[in-house]
Amino acid sequence: MTRARCSYVGRFAPSPTGPLHAGSLVAALASCLDSRAHGGRWLLRIEDLDPPREQPGAAQSIIDTLAAYGFEHDGAIEYQSRRNAHYQAAFDRLLAAGLVYPCACTRREIADSVARQGQDPGRHAELVYPGTCRNGIAGGRAPRAWRVRVDDAVIDWTDRSGAAFHERLAKEVGDFVLRRADGLWAYQLAVVVDDAGQGVTDVVRGADLIGSTARQIHLQRLLGHPTPRYLHVPVVTDAHGEKLSKQTGAAALALHDPLPELERALGHLGLRGTGAVTLGGFWRAAVCLWRAAWVDPAASPESVRG
Repeated sequence: MTRARCSYVGRFAPSPTGPLHAGSLVAALASCLDSRAHGGRWLLRIEDLDPPREQPGAAQSIIDTLAAYGFEHDGAIEYQSRRNAHYQAAFDRLLAAGLVYPCACTRREIADSVARQGQDPGRHAELVYPGTCRNGIAGGRAPRAWRVRVDDAVIDWTDRSGAAFHERLAKEVGDFVLRRADGLWAYQLAVVVDDAGQGVTDVVRGADLIGSTARQIHLQRLLGHPTPRYLHVPVVTDAHGEKLSKQTGAAALALHDPLPELERALGHLGLRGTGAVTLGGFWRAAVCLWRAAWVDPAASPESVRG
């Protein structure tokens, strides 16, 4: 095994807003297979930073389901709810450098400002912050959230799939939130701090998070953290073409018969079925298929695509 492969660290980081479903299984499977195919470590992190959205017992349900499906994580499970001091330390560094500022704008005010500029963000698009409070809060209003400055940052990055991205943050998202109006830490800050803290070298996740990548790279650079390699895999959609999610009522995975669900997830990732009759057999074959497709495709002439 090469030294490079030994240093690989991957992770799966679900939010406990509901049980594991077919969509999250695809993301978990891709990240775990990539770690195992590289001979690396695979970490499990519970992103429990948003108590209002969390479902009681969901974290343990996710952990139990992963175990029932044959996933084996390395080391102790990390919980974001226990890492407040780390997020505060990173925030304080950015504050001391003059890179964050308080913002009094509500979402409605941002939307109105965007509309006045003649922009149509679309149904699911994120509102581009217009910089209203960048130079101070007007009218003695109280701060709500804290934002990080993007200035003229341009982020160029290439996904492991080969797709290249060129993003000017001021145009795509504007100064974005690091601490929310409710006092909770934003996902973008927490994930950057945690990936750096855990030594994550490779992030394999759903394509719905492609839009977050440039922001995370921006924060990594501001904080002096290394940038992992990224691979984004296709998301599972429902009958209406919407991303399958807990919020849209995705069904929980059954625990009694994991093989059919695992085979479906593998097929969604573009790989042929394993034909395995045991969990152990599935994982051995699936790792080989992933290695041939994503790690060392020249080593195997056998077709691994579904």
